[in-house]
Amino acid sequence: MPAPQVLFVTSNRIGDCVISSGVIREITRQLPGAEITVACGRPPAPFFRSAPGVVRTIVLDKKKMAGHWLDLWKQARGTRWDLIIDIRGSALAYLLNARRRIVYNRRWETGLRKVEMVSGLMGSTTPLDPEIFLDDQARAEAAAVIDPQLAAGAGPGPIIALAPIAHQPGKSWPAERWGQLVEKLKAEPRFDGWRFMPVGGPGDRPPATPALQAAGPLGINFVGKGDILASAAAIDRAALFVGNDSGLMHVSAALGRPTLGLFGPTEWWLYGPWGPRTRTAASNETRGQFAPIEDLSVDHVFEAVLALHDAYVETGAAKAAP
Repeated sequence: MPAPQVLFVTSNRIGDCVISSGVIREITRQLPGAEITVACGRPPAPFFRSAPGVVRTIVLDKKKMAGHWLDLWKQARGTRWDLIIDIRGSALAYLLNARRRIVYNRRWETGLRKVEMVSGLMGSTTPLDPEIFLDDQARAEAAAVIDPQLAAGAGPGPIIALAPIAHQPGKSWPAERWGQLVEKLKAEPRFDGWRFMPVGGPGDRPPATPALQAAGPLGINFVGKGDILASAAAIDRAALFVGNDSGLMHVSAALGRPTLGLFGPTEWWLYGPWGPRTRTAASNETRGQFAPIEDLSVDHVFEAVLALHDAYVETGAAKAAP
């Protein structure tokens, strides 16, 4: 019998792709041996190159007049799909030949966490935990950037990863406060011997600069040094992660790293990092209320980092980290 053919249309945003990544395992559970084609935006596309069952990734570069959907239809119309999953809620699934369709629409927005919403969409009674499918290529690319900097700096030590950028207005904690946070952590005995690693894309260097300057020889620069899967492999080497409400925050949580997400005027109770070793620090900690992210003080974040450290970092393991 030919392998079941599945089309999974997911987001053009990194964070949303991570949140819905548990769908991949669920497809292989529901349709063993399925050959999965993923359609997504260009930034998250590397996530799927080593995902189980994925045989093809179609990159959707947004075009005028919804031209990207026409491009996808042209590439998908020749296949008889056993299942189409479209979490973007487009009309595409109804224009293709398919035995079964699962298409998002707004009625699924019932106040549940996004992971829970996607899980319900797939008919799962338990949450489909996000997963990052690291491969040897990503690990090697991360090592090629990190290891020489460790050798040239203060040597090996536990790493705290920092993600000082978010690509939506109002989500980015001020850049200078990242530098102030690093200064406070350097002076904290718990973080004696630690290395500070900002992570981000090619355009994220300006907001990462204060943290790198504050870190000095204890800094590791992983800003603009690789694609999103290489960045994930870099985060996987960290003992702690602190970042704005961004895709990298969700990457860290999915990797199982102790993760602190910083929130301003967004719904931390819906969009916070998913996982047992995750926490949030918000400018307004009252559910349903908001405040500008500028109201989130350095002292507040510093205390949240210490609490995360004390809850999840074993001193001996941290001292032995690369």
